[in-house]
Amino acid sequence: MRYEAIDPQFFVRNREKLRAQLKPNSIVIVLSNDVLPTNADGTMAFKQNSDLFYLTGVDQEDTVLMLMPDAKDPKEREILFVKETSELIAIWDGEKLSKEQARAATGIDRIEWSHGFEAWIHRLIPQADHIYLTTNEHLRAATVVETANDRFIRKCQARYPLHRYERLAPAMHRLRMIKDPVELRMIQRACDITEAGFRRLLGFVKPGVGEWEVEAELAHEFIRRGSRGFAYNPIIGSGKNACVLHYLENHSVCQDGEMLLLDIAAEYAGWASDLTRTIPVNGRFTARQRDVYNAVLRVFRGANEILRPGNCQLDYQKAVVELTEVELVRLGLISAKDAKEQGPDKPLVRKYFMHGVSHHLGLDVHDVCPPHEPFAEGNVFTIEPGIYIREEGLGVRIENDVLLGKDRNIDLMANIPIEADEIEELMNR
Repeated sequence: MRYEAIDPQFFVRNREKLRAQLKPNSIVIVLSNDVLPTNADGTMAFKQNSDLFYLTGVDQEDTVLMLMPDAKDPKEREILFVKETSELIAIWDGEKLSKEQARAATGIDRIEWSHGFEAWIHRLIPQADHIYLTTNEHLRAATVVETANDRFIRKCQARYPLHRYERLAPAMHRLRMIKDPVELRMIQRACDITEAGFRRLLGFVKPGVGEWEVEAELAHEFIRRGSRGFAYNPIIGSGKNACVLHYLENHSVCQDGEMLLLDIAAEYAGWASDLTRTIPVNGRFTARQRDVYNAVLRVFRGANEILRPGNCQLDYQKAVVELTEVELVRLGLISAKDAKEQGPDKPLVRKYFMHGVSHHLGLDVHDVCPPHEPFAEGNVFTIEPGIYIREEGLGVRIENDVLLGKDRNIDLMANIPIEADEIEELMNR
């Protein structure tokens, strides 16, 4: 098997935690994502709805979870609907989960075929007072395509207009932001695979190598170690490309004397990791490159001391911006006088550091969390400061993933080379 088996009790626990947050006499309905088309008869790779996966572990289309904790019949309190397989489906697409396999993987006793879903909801919804439905409420979401859950919401509200509808997202966000030991094991595995890919690159990158070739090396290493590949579209930007925050083309040739920014990481069993390193293409930092790199590294370490339980995102970001300001003055990019006079919005700092420094990590790379929620023990965050000097064609970002512990943060990427000297040594072996 590509992935280690996940104990179904993990999903059982997740559903129990969700039930504890529901109003009396409620029903929860979560649908899987669609298989999205490309062109002609092509389709994109399937990506499961993260909430459905978190509650069931089923990574298959045409799946629906229905929870009704107060149902009079105990056998109707948890029902999972899965796609019924056939010989034709098995021949063309491979076998789908049997009822027995779905039961074993999820810990849900009542498994039904998805084609019977409509009849079941018409039977059960009238018995409920509250209907919990899921929407994408991530603060960064830009939902252009209507999802299966969106279509169901519209249909359900038209058919049952007098029920009290509830948002499932806030409850799921609260649950998913605190990581279970099972999740931490999967995230750590993703980080370890990412480490292997990065170490492979240190012996591969040299002047004349294409950014796309670097991407290929990583894909090979990630997949051969059991990952499906990248946890997100990789950013492999050399020279001035490193100053484009969402650079995805990866089509330039790495030149002697340039730096190469690598925002690249593997997934494992659906969980993400997120790494950034910036390395010299020829294996040696110039004095200027080293100064900028070490400045970002100092900000990274300072941020790690501030990213602690009880602190909040806005105060944390503000403190890291101030750390970055000190380094920008030291690098001669802004003067001490101008820094003092620039005002609270820090426009001079934002010219060189214009993004957030941390985000939650989990089943999604930018994982969900309630807005303005204080940091808490059990959160997994990235720390990713950067300095981008467009006029010099030089961009540096450093990023690791950390688990917030009671007394200290645990760096899940502590074994991945981060010091300039170590990177040079490994590149010149």
